[in-house]
Amino acid sequence: MEISVLQKVRASYEPKLPPAFANGALVTVAKSDPTESISDQESIQKLFPVNYGKPILEFSVGSQKKAAKPINVGVILSGGQAPGGHNVIAGIFDGLKSINEKCKLYGFIGGPSGLVENKYIEITAELLSSYRNTGGFDIIGSGRTKLETAEQFEKSAKNCKKLGISALIVIGGDDSNTNACLLAEHYCMKRTPIQVIGCPKTIDGDLKNLFIETSFGFDTACKVYSELIGNISRDADSARKYWHFIRLMGRSASHITLECALQTRPNIAIISEEVAKKKQTLADIVDDMVKVICKRAKKGRNFGVVLIPEGLIEFIPEIKKLINELNEIMTKDESALNFLKTDEDKTSFIKGKLSNESASVYVSMPLQIQIQLIKDRDPHGNVQVSMIETEKLLIQMIESRMSLMKSQGKSEVKDVRFKAQTHFLGYEGRCAAPSNFDADYCYSLGATAAALVGCGSTGYMAAVRNLTKPSDQWLSGGIPITMMMNMERRHGKEKPVIQKSLVDLHDKPFETFAENRDEWAVETEYLYPGPIQYFGPSEVCDQTTKTLALERS
Repeated sequence: MEISVLQKVRASYEPKLPPAFANGALVTVAKSDPTESISDQESIQKLFPVNYGKPILEFSVGSQKKAAKPINVGVILSGGQAPGGHNVIAGIFDGLKSINEKCKLYGFIGGPSGLVENKYIEITAELLSSYRNTGGFDIIGSGRTKLETAEQFEKSAKNCKKLGISALIVIGGDDSNTNACLLAEHYCMKRTPIQVIGCPKTIDGDLKNLFIETSFGFDTACKVYSELIGNISRDADSARKYWHFIRLMGRSASHITLECALQTRPNIAIISEEVAKKKQTLADIVDDMVKVICKRAKKGRNFGVVLIPEGLIEFIPEIKKLINELNEIMTKDESALNFLKTDEDKTSFIKGKLSNESASVYVSMPLQIQIQLIKDRDPHGNVQVSMIETEKLLIQMIESRMSLMKSQGKSEVKDVRFKAQTHFLGYEGRCAAPSNFDADYCYSLGATAAALVGCGSTGYMAAVRNLTKPSDQWLSGGIPITMMMNMERRHGKEKPVIQKSLVDLHDKPFETFAENRDEWAVETEYLYPGPIQYFGPSEVCDQTTKTLALERS
């Protein structure tokens, strides 16, 4: 396979590791006191009687002596892609070989379904050499199959037994790691000798807490999006005739939007969590945007940049209520809804099932948005929020508001000439070549996962901390997955899941944004981050996200 010049040079990059791995993945382990879940302790303990309450593990340098017995390990890439996944696998591979040269690593093809269907390859040094420091999950592919049933668990155990696998590593987000915890508990209850370890992955940045400082891929994805936003901002300031509405990934949290706002200084950036706290209606959001557009027009600036998180509408109180009702209706009346042939018939059916308040909100939306709200559901049975073109909805509402204000002779709109362009930045960032930070962090997570296997742990997530410091000050260890869990309603039932981390409106990243946004709104103070730099001064190449730097400052 022919590869690019950058990939050839990048292959020689040697990721940095925490000091605990000076002698490889055979580490010394220190344990904390027993832990408890973040909430719903009684319910979580009842569901995970074996793995609940385990201590936090902290690693330090161990013996150079190799383990006497080799270990066979299986690895799964689960959920959407995130930059650095290949380096996690490289860290696992190298970590296992440091334990015993005869250790083997098997990759299950296409995500969790590969484990159930026994589709796999052995990951060798030769194969891995083509994937080190590259983006994507293409070494074994990924998938969104949920590992939830006893039948799946037993098939997985049977397939592992055939390969002599005694440990599984699941690289995924909150739901994937929740499933890893369910799998670990099942194997413990059945006395099946298979360990299960998780690794925190998601570009959305919502898998983090006191011990998981960030999920891998967030740094790279935000740098990619910020480069593109900077390019669009410079175009806006050059042409001076368009408002650019940019929707960014992040259904459940606005971390990407906030980070990109800090990196690029747009005129408007909507943070969903703030909308929810202030209980802003869709009309309130439009009012605020119209005010900024009018202020800029008064200064002769009929152009601008707006950042919108893809999950915004779920945080608007009246729309959140509508979506919750839609989720219940589409679960209970799935057969009846699927029987209807046309979109008009389906929207009419839905209107008749909604409460009066939600029906009023639903009818007020353009037909295109009404249809999008009842299209394909996500794997959890919920409305596909990422499919809803929120940026177009906002533009239509702004145009309607402007027309009304002009017809009323409002002086504020006298100088406004509003023309809009729309963008959605999503897939562009998911498989980018990892930044130096993500290359190092992911490799360290892989080494940590191998060390957790080596010390016989199960039901843990690999954790690397102190990430704003140089790598020689990074700390590694394992966090019990049950510690991060709470109960949430899914498919109409209460289920244990890892709690998503939303933007904290009282933390330094949001406060920094809030302190500056009024000036950014009216003035034109765009920053242009440019492309990711892999070679050069450390302050350019090795910087973390502004979010992480501010959180740990």
